[in-house]
Order: sequence, then structure tokens, then C-alpha cells
Amino acid sequence: MKNLLVVLLLVLGCQPAPKQIEDAKPLYDYDVEERVTQLGIELEEIQLPPGLSIELAVRQGDLIYLSGNGPRLSNGKQIAGKVGEDLTLEEGYEAARLTAINHLSVLKSEIGDLNKVVKVIKVFGMVNAPSSFSEHPKVINGYSDLLIEVFGDRGKHARSAVGMCSLPWDLACEVEAIVQIQD
Repeated sequence: MKNLLVVLLLVLGCQPAPKQIEDAKPLYDYDVEERVTQLGIELEEIQLPPGLSIELAVRQGDLIYLSGNGPRLSNGKQIAGKVGEDLTLEEGYEAARLTAINHLSVLKSEIGDLNKVVKVIKVFGMVNAPSSFSEHPKVINGYSDLLIEVFGDRGKHARSAVGMCSLPWDLACEVEAIVQIQD
């Protein structure tokens, strides 16, 4: 009986902790990086605009805080103007989608592999719009919809979508986000 107890203790002592077992499982049943490619998205290195002394992303434990980013094309051109005045709702939606692509680029640069994304936690979307405009959530859906296309249910998040009387460089929108990653 004593020997059985010793063997049992040895066996239990050699078992990985539940968290180790959980960490060993892949997060997705598909390759997120392949999904990005299938969606026709090309991720490029994002540069800070001149004169800014910030980080594009800050890592704290298993969270990545993505700085406010906007709809900037790879050639440096940005989508600017007020949604509902200079831009249509559809153009605002596309601007928010482009902002999500820019955030994916920053995230990939920060963590190396988008398959490490456990959950998009929170999104804060700001829309450059006149005071009479009230469709801010429909604009920021461009951002949210893309994250769900890429990450599935792990891309669903808490969100705020608000209007601003102006944004830096007259950007159509600006979005910041918090993302949980697997270490």
C-alpha cells in the first residue's frame, strides 16, 4: 500500500499543471495568418507620423495596448475628412476597416504571430463627424467586422464608438484597442 501511494504521488507530481495543458492547445482551428492572406490583406510595417513620441503598442503582461491609429494607406496617404459631410457612411466604414488592417500590422510586428491572439478585449473608436451625424457605430463596424473576420469569436469585443469634432490630421476615424495574447 505504501509503495502504491509513492507511485501515485510520483505520477501526480509529473503531470503538467492544468494551465500548462491549456497553453499547449492551439487557440484556433485555422491559421490566422493564412486567413489574413485569404482576405487579401497585406500587412506592412507601420511608421509613426513625424513628431510623435509614443509607442504604437505597449505590452503589459498578456495584454497589448494599441495606440490610436487611423486610416493611412501604405503610400502614406490618409483618408481624411468628416464622415457625413466630406465622406459617406460607406467611406467611413472602409476607413475604419483600413484602420483595423493597420492595427493588425502593428500587432504582428509586436507579437510576431497573429495566432497568439487570445481575445480582442476592448475597442475605442472615434469618428470625425459633424454634430448632426449619429451613425458612429456603423462607421466603427468596419473595424469590428474585420477583426471578427480574422479572429472569429475571439475578435468579438467590448466597444465604444463616439463622434469627435476633429481628429489629428483630419483623419476620418481613429481607433485604439486592447488585445490579450498568449505568451
